[in-house]
Amino acid sequence: MSSATALTSHLFLLHKTNDFSHRRRRSSCRRPIVKQSRLHLVKSSSSLKEEIKVPPPPAANEWGEVPASWESIPLPPVTAAKRVVLVRHGQSTWNAEGRIQGSSDFSVLTQKGESQAETSRLMLLDDSFDVCFSSPLIRSKRTAEIIWSSREEEIITDSNLREIDLFSFQGLLKNEGKAKYGAAFRQWQIDAPNFNIDGHYPVRELWARARSCWTKILTHESRSILVVAHNAVNQALVATAIGLGTEYFRILLQSNCGVSVLDFTPDPEGGSPQICVNRLNQTPSSPLGSGSSAGRKSSKRIILVTHGLPQNDVEGRDPSSADARMNILAMIQAQKTAELLLDVKVRTIVSSSSRTALETADAISKVQEAADCLGADCVPRYVESKQIPDLDVGSILKQTKQDMAQPGWLRGSEDHVVQALWDQSRAAWGSLVGELSNGTSEGEDVVVAVGHPALNIAIMGHCLNLTKEWLGSFHLDAGSITVVDFPDGPTGNGVIRCINYTAHLGRWSIPITRSTIDDENF
Repeated sequence: MSSATALTSHLFLLHKTNDFSHRRRRSSCRRPIVKQSRLHLVKSSSSLKEEIKVPPPPAANEWGEVPASWESIPLPPVTAAKRVVLVRHGQSTWNAEGRIQGSSDFSVLTQKGESQAETSRLMLLDDSFDVCFSSPLIRSKRTAEIIWSSREEEIITDSNLREIDLFSFQGLLKNEGKAKYGAAFRQWQIDAPNFNIDGHYPVRELWARARSCWTKILTHESRSILVVAHNAVNQALVATAIGLGTEYFRILLQSNCGVSVLDFTPDPEGGSPQICVNRLNQTPSSPLGSGSSAGRKSSKRIILVTHGLPQNDVEGRDPSSADARMNILAMIQAQKTAELLLDVKVRTIVSSSSRTALETADAISKVQEAADCLGADCVPRYVESKQIPDLDVGSILKQTKQDMAQPGWLRGSEDHVVQALWDQSRAAWGSLVGELSNGTSEGEDVVVAVGHPALNIAIMGHCLNLTKEWLGSFHLDAGSITVVDFPDGPTGNGVIRCINYTAHLGRWSIPITRSTIDDENF
């Protein structure tokens, strides 16, 4: 066990936001037509054989295209704020064997999987959930039962929450799938949205199924909702909630027992709710351990660290306080982040010139350089530190009249502020990718960037190839980390390993939910 992963159960409490004022935005991009029939007969090696109604795609425009197809399908309106917590099941026997599961129902939780589910139960023990939805597949249902524990309410199973249907692939070891299906298996690996097997497009059908799940979840009377399901379907749930299409399959990682949190707020005009991803894939173990990203090994990584607050701005309302020293909580957050990063060898740390960013970067650098110097004959390791002007957004943030302490403040910020932030973050993202490209071509290569939460959100938007209208769709807490892996190298697509990870903050974290009685803002 690494020095930064010996975490006890109380380290997995999660931050909550004080209100859910993030708005779901419209994209200006066009997505290709996705041809789908209205009815599919699902063939699965499980006992779940039923007809799934697939909503028809939006009408094509005069160019024969479907603009922003998934984002243009509205979700049902909500009359009160809702928080939905998604959990993937614990490790299963087929996970451990490297066998393709799909929607088959022959695997069960391993001892490790049971332990992961128990950790999730402790993580969520004090949280006030009104209802639990679960996939009916054994591995997911068992995880839900462990987490739900002695709560009196019955778990609601929904077959639409089952894992992606992979038909003839199900039950095969991955090397068997490659040997038996050749080009088809290769397409599943590199072009999953267009992958066809047994007359079906599994990813397209999964997206339609996930979208239908939101109708049942959001129209339920509960306000604090737990959903326990699977890797691919949880990816699809997150993506369809904020309007992302099938091209985002395998981009929003979901690890065993990883927790993702989405906030839904009533739209003032009574339309589709405003949606914010509060966090993505908060795992029972460190998100920095070795492993694969979307099934592929990755040695290139960017870690976005959100610095804490200065002494004279304890609520994060004053951007002019950038030159003040960190307050005591920010110091603790910086130290705990530095300890978490012991799981990786950082090559370069970049930051803005604000004092809080520099002090956070310095804390990380000192711990990294001392990490290899615990023995008698060691030599300290050098970690390069840089200040990048593109990470300085203080002058931009000074122009806003919005209360930056309020989650989702970017949604209502002045157009010129949002545009300036978006333009500068594009340059910052280019600088980070360039920095990663300058590293070694072999072995682990990690670049850490320390910045303001608004900048890190915008950088993440560029990584996901979004537009500035999506800035209100994500939230970052002080002291959090967001991890982006590059399994295809710096010039390839980034895979989001986690967003707004805060488990390392331990007792300084806040539970996901609490009682919503007489508390409109949770």
